[in-house]
Amino acid sequence: MREQLTRDYDDLRRMLDKLEHGHVHIAVFGRVGVGKSSLLNALLGEDRFSVSPLHGETREAGYASWQEERSGGVFLIDTPGIDEVGGEERERVAREAAQRSDLLIFVVEADLTAVERKAMQELAAAGRPMLVVLNKSDRYSDAEIAQLETRLAEHLDGIASPRDIIPVCARPSSRQTSPEDVQRLRLRLWEILERDGKSLAAMNASLFAGQLSDAIGGRVVEARRHVAEKLVRTYCVAKGVAVAFNPIPIADLFAAAAIDGGMIVHLSRVYGLPLSRREAGSLVSVIVTQLAALMGTVWVLHLLSSALKAGTGGLSVLLTGGAQGAVAYYSTYLVGRAAERYFALGKSWGPAGPQAVVEEILESVDRDSILRQAKSELRQRLDAARS
Repeated sequence: MREQLTRDYDDLRRMLDKLEHGHVHIAVFGRVGVGKSSLLNALLGEDRFSVSPLHGETREAGYASWQEERSGGVFLIDTPGIDEVGGEERERVAREAAQRSDLLIFVVEADLTAVERKAMQELAAAGRPMLVVLNKSDRYSDAEIAQLETRLAEHLDGIASPRDIIPVCARPSSRQTSPEDVQRLRLRLWEILERDGKSLAAMNASLFAGQLSDAIGGRVVEARRHVAEKLVRTYCVAKGVAVAFNPIPIADLFAAAAIDGGMIVHLSRVYGLPLSRREAGSLVSVIVTQLAALMGTVWVLHLLSSALKAGTGGLSVLLTGGAQGAVAYYSTYLVGRAAERYFALGKSWGPAGPQAVVEEILESVDRDSILRQAKSELRQRLDAARS
């Protein structure tokens, strides 16, 4: 969590630095082996990015300033290829670099694959303007290129205009690279940059800020949920042990209520919505009332076990304590889950009210699994106490 937030901060710092200096970032994106690095080298007029006949040469995002008189703060970004066996991490790097860029060059070498079509749709949905480059065009005749352009335009309807589908030959197999091989692409890029360069950077910054805010918010929520789950489990064990070991009838029920109240107080702090003990007790009462209405048999078993302790003078603690402790564990788990939902909604039950929330939790919880886990943990505690 901390490492991810550090990366988020670094991304934000780079974005602010880019805006301050008026930089525009253009990233290439596409499947492994389509010639992304070769295309950037052709645009640059020099071999700045590593290329290899072996697929997957690019493993991290690489940056290069476009060294032309009018380029100023335009940077070209190479990214790892997608759809590579075992290349999930490199694909993540590629997607993150693409989503931070102001303009995308999606490189293909034939008609679109299903993977490419899906990736284009996702990037377009994120609001990134896109040029589509049909690389390695020296492998096709003029008629075949025209047919491929038509097919690509059909696939890209609403994503890229026909004039932004550009065939190139970044690294010809039969002759030396010529400036004309990428000249059409170069001219189209400069047309876009001269017209929309500053607005592209500003629009991307706005999109990035919104996405980063959502991402950080989601990570904070997930971190809180993780801490809350561990906290609830800890209180489940504490309550189960307290109920199982307490030989005094009825008193264990009061101890159980106190433990639930303490759990609610701690959960409220995890979510940054602190409650007093009295408020926590009121919340426990609301939840328990709904639980009792929806699953009364559990609470009857709880009371019967306590009554059995009373009838035997506490001698049946070892016989009934484990069962009652498991029920107490389970009840606290349900109370904790309901309280988590209450705090996650900003101290609210939502429009449907507490009964609907508690009912949904009961339907989603595997009761038998929780009870088995409870019995296993409590049995270990009881065995340890007897030994």
